[in-house]
Amino acid sequence: MCTNKRKIVLVGTGMVGMSFAYSALNRALCDELVLVDIDKKRAQGEAMDLNHGVAFASARMRIYAGEYQDCSDADMVVICAGVNQKPGESRLDLLKRNAAVFQSIIEPVVRSGFGGVFLVATNPVDIMTRVTYELSGFNPNRVFGSGTTLDTARLRYLLGEYFSVDPRNMHAYVIGEHGDSEFVPWSQAMLATKSVADICEQSQGKYRLEEMQRLSQEVRDAAQRIIEAKNATYYGIGMSLVRIARAVLSNESSVLTVSAQLRGEYGQRGVYAGVPCIVNGNGVDRVLELRLNQEEQQKFQESCAVLEESYQGLELHS
Repeated sequence: MCTNKRKIVLVGTGMVGMSFAYSALNRALCDELVLVDIDKKRAQGEAMDLNHGVAFASARMRIYAGEYQDCSDADMVVICAGVNQKPGESRLDLLKRNAAVFQSIIEPVVRSGFGGVFLVATNPVDIMTRVTYELSGFNPNRVFGSGTTLDTARLRYLLGEYFSVDPRNMHAYVIGEHGDSEFVPWSQAMLATKSVADICEQSQGKYRLEEMQRLSQEVRDAAQRIIEAKNATYYGIGMSLVRIARAVLSNESSVLTVSAQLRGEYGQRGVYAGVPCIVNGNGVDRVLELRLNQEEQQKFQESCAVLEESYQGLELHS
């Protein structure tokens, strides 16, 4: 980890990548931001556009279009690059094409002498994060993805609306795959230090666990609803990435539901999934294992099985 400056290399200047970059500039996330894209002209244009707003930002940031060798002294490489699914294309075919894209990214990053952490946003994020780990050969603590961080933020927002409290006082998580098999372990959901289950039980019908399930479904469907309305999602994930990056650069030891490699936690090994983790300058310092009930443990196993099945069939050459 570099100590003389805070430097991030962003790979991929599409809508997600640039939402991250724009949010990073507004939050004064780092001292130096390098934009890398296969379309070098676009990266140059995006850097120029951002630089024209530096005068209005709260702190000065050096922003420029660069190359993979610029990763040599970076603290973080944030990957938002990838290909979109073609009509009629299978999930596995999409994964294979994205794996090929990642191979063209990870290898030159590693060759540069990069010694920081990888943060992956490309979907399917859990699998692409695992691909990054396999290709890089890095310690798994230094390779993680955005996971269910945004899903968890959506959940807390909805719970805050439901209970009429500040969402920051809601402590609940979406875990597992960032996708259809994700779920909320309601046994661990708290308003301040009081369990949501107890609040519902004591509310004389004002609050109901059945309605909590509706909220979790709303979280799962949120991305699709946004895509139907505007064809893509990017602001929320961009801001999520900035929050994660800040935890690393500021060595915060914050609890975030990133996609991390499980090494025995929840009875899983090798798979990457969204789980609460302590994130700091080391990357994922450790997984904060929740005490799931039997039903929740089964759901988590099923979600990990989905991820494992999807990962099989990919041919990686690290």
